Amino acid sequence: MASVWHCTDPDVRGMRGVPQARRSLSVVAVTSGKGGVGKTTASINLALDLAARGRRVVLLDADLGLANVDVMLGLKPQYNLGHVVEGSCELRDVIVRGPAGIRIVPGASGIRRMAELGAAERAGLIYAFSELGAETDVLVIDTPAGIAGGVTDFCAAAQEVLVVVCNEPASLTDAYAVIKVLNQQTRRRRFRVLVNMVRGVEEGQALFRRLVAVATSFLDVSLDLAGIIPFDDSLRAGVLGKRAQWAQPRPGPAARAFKKLAERADNWPTAGHASGGIEFFVERLVGSTQKVAVQL
Repeated sequence: MASVWHCTDPDVRGMRGVPQARRSLSVVAVTSGKGGVGKTTASINLALDLAARGRRVVLLDADLGLANVDVMLGLKPQYNLGHVVEGSCELRDVIVRGPAGIRIVPGASGIRRMAELGAAERAGLIYAFSELGAETDVLVIDTPAGIAGGVTDFCAAAQEVLVVVCNEPASLTDAYAVIKVLNQQTRRRRFRVLVNMVRGVEEGQALFRRLVAVATSFLDVSLDLAGIIPFDDSLRAGVLGKRAQWAQPRPGPAARAFKKLAERADNWPTAGHASGGIEFFVERLVGSTQKVAVQL
């Protein structure tokens, strides 16, 4: 079971008194080769800690078949992406506020139709995000696990792809498979890797080196170690009890590690396009989906 969320800043609402420079949109797709490695937990924690740094964050639950960000945060949204696709509401009606002021776009858990969206429909869905305009600094995308079409589309459009792995043979094997597919289908060469739920830094570094050894032996890719998240029993207990522990006065080792991840991510390159906004992300996503449509 993956660890639960947290927020390391006791005053997360607005970072009062700390001026934040306006900057271009940063889009980070969080993915993994298999489920159960803490991908959604990493997405939530990254979003919360970036918000604690004063960034305006939108968290998109793009796991269109098994969405669970809202469940993990204890939210009960009235609408989800399924309603947007059906045309019964607009994106602004779907967005809900989460901890630390992050805005969350809930997925459509259990709705098979959402898991079977075609390339053009996925592109149309993302066009709706132009409503967010200049109100977003960071878009964090919690993608489905594996190598489904939606994963490649979202990862191709994102500036950064964060691959989450844990110390399980299947996790490494499947992470390599995701990297291989993205490298071959989208020509992405650089990947960030987050090693999750390990017993210490040495174990995490060893796991990362194993993935690097395999990936660079067979693929023309570059892997960067984004962070190492230690196993944290207190956060695990939070998941089992479905308790939001995003305001711990004395954060544990996992919370501190997620904070460091956000510090690094806050300095990753942003969009080089002139507008640097949601439209740039949409343009890249549409380009990816159109290529897939042509291949089909």
